[in-house]
Amino acid sequence: KMADDTSVDILQKVLENEILQSTKVVEEHLDAEIQKLDQMDEDELERLKQRRLEALRKSQQQKQEWLSKGHGEYREIPSERDFFQEVKESKNVVCHFYRDTTFRCQIMDKHLTVLAKKHIETKFLKLNAEKSPFLCERLRIKVIPTLALIKDGKTQDYIVGFTDLGNTDDFTTETLEWRLGCADVINYSGNLMEPPFQSQKKYGTSFTKLDKKTIRGKIYDSDSDDD
Repeated sequence: KMADDTSVDILQKVLENEILQSTKVVEEHLDAEIQKLDQMDEDELERLKQRRLEALRKSQQQKQEWLSKGHGEYREIPSERDFFQEVKESKNVVCHFYRDTTFRCQIMDKHLTVLAKKHIETKFLKLNAEKSPFLCERLRIKVIPTLALIKDGKTQDYIVGFTDLGNTDDFTTETLEWRLGCADVINYSGNLMEPPFQSQKKYGTSFTKLDKKTIRGKIYDSDSDDD
């Protein structure tokens, strides 16, 4: 019994010593950091300040450049010709091919308006599919709404209908933001491995990959397409 007590005491002392040591290491590290700051002369502090100001200035400059190119708001472009010009001058572009009579396009509009303000690093556009037959043919757009996701002038990905968004008209702006993040067309800070709609039991937990339709040359609504 006494031997047991002794071994417990020894263990406790060892443990306390470990805790003291690690606390000491943390404190020493903090002391070293504080000392480093204390020892910095005026010039070094000034250089540090200048570097931070320069980084801030560059980020402001970049923001202004984006805004001057029409980022920061969700807007309609009048023609196919405008599409090529807009895409040429921005690295990341999301273009919504819509039709006035398609109810789901209005749902998409609502979410894109919010995201355009939040993600000024990306240009958000809309283009009437009926006024852009050449582009729709070239980009093989069959279902309305379709989002073309463009990086460096090349269409990298599509969001066709609401299949990728939980297959519901009630998808959240966060769900669309996540899907754009998956395509790397916006700076996404969430976890790409967890689609927001998967946490909502209502929409089920299976993520269905996009089911592309192959009806040639005909644009049709996802409204009337309830898979």
